[in-house]
Amino acid sequence: MTKPAAPKRHLPTSPFKAPALPAPKHFAVGDQVTHDMYGLGRVIGIEDGIAALVDFGSAQERILSPYAKMTKL
Repeated sequence: MTKPAAPKRHLPTSPFKAPALPAPKHFAVGDQVTHDMYGLGRVIGIEDGIAALVDFGSAQERILSPYAKMTKL
């Protein structure tokens, strides 16, 4: 079974409450982060709302928003 490509849309006429959206993640230069694939790293650059440049020691990666696999430590 696969995940749907986009979240289901809430209809305004629905009797059910709209699902709460998670707050967008914000990172700043110097934040220590962990990524599911790359491991521990440090944010070295930010492109507002687009991507974060992270130094993982062995490689520098550009992680695109919404940063699903990356968390701040």
